[in-house]
Amino acid sequence: MAEAKTKKKKKWPWVLLTILVIIGALVGFLCMKASSNMKIMNETIDEGLSKLSEYAEVTPVDAGEYSEIKLYGLMKFDVDQYDVSDLGNLSVMKVNMGFMQMASFIITPYEKNMPLLSMDFMYIGSNRKAYVEFYDLVKDTTDPAYVEVLDAEKALQSSYSDLEELTVDPAWYDDLLTVVLHKVSKDDARVKKLFVDSVDTYMQAASKLEQLTDEARAEKLDITQKYCDDLVSQGGVSTNVFKKELGEDTTMDFFNKVFFGTERYKK
Repeated sequence: MAEAKTKKKKKWPWVLLTILVIIGALVGFLCMKASSNMKIMNETIDEGLSKLSEYAEVTPVDAGEYSEIKLYGLMKFDVDQYDVSDLGNLSVMKVNMGFMQMASFIITPYEKNMPLLSMDFMYIGSNRKAYVEFYDLVKDTTDPAYVEVLDAEKALQSSYSDLEELTVDPAWYDDLLTVVLHKVSKDDARVKKLFVDSVDTYMQAASKLEQLTDEARAEKLDITQKYCDDLVSQGGVSTNVFKKELGEDTTMDFFNKVFFGTERYKK
């Protein structure tokens, strides 16, 4: 009996070694996949920026203290901010969490009567989740020129109707969304095209609009600022993560200075 117990004990190092090898292989695969996803994500953003630059001058803006945001000691967000000539603010935010990579690309218009364009693209293993949302931060959604903008967005929406729909929870800001694309796919080329097409459709529509008057510009800024204030006070999936770690005041400061850039357009 004692001899049997001794033999059993001797097996344990091999079991532990096998477990360690499996864990090491999983970690290695995760790192390799994360690196591949980061490459694809960066290429997608670069192509989106290139498409944007075909329509307007895109000038980097110093995001200052918010160029890098760390949450929970694990999540490091790299943030870039740009001025899009004759239109408004662009913020691009990227994070690599190992198991998931995410990019946010937000155009907040102040110079033309355009919706706010918010895009979140998530890379989870081989799955890609895309959230493309057009927020109606305008005084009158029935204005003929704005209806044409919505029609262009709806055409974009229809062209990707074959992609699988993502289910999202109801939110307080749903009334501000006339056109959304919430999609999931494993086709990197198609997902990248969705990103670039969204920018292209948006900028094509913007290029057909006149610049706002000073009065209309001030009014649009007020509407946008109210949305930012409400987003912080009432919350959202991503906003709640920032609020919990940074606090409400710092989150509001980040939103005003960089993420939506409202502070830059106040006169």
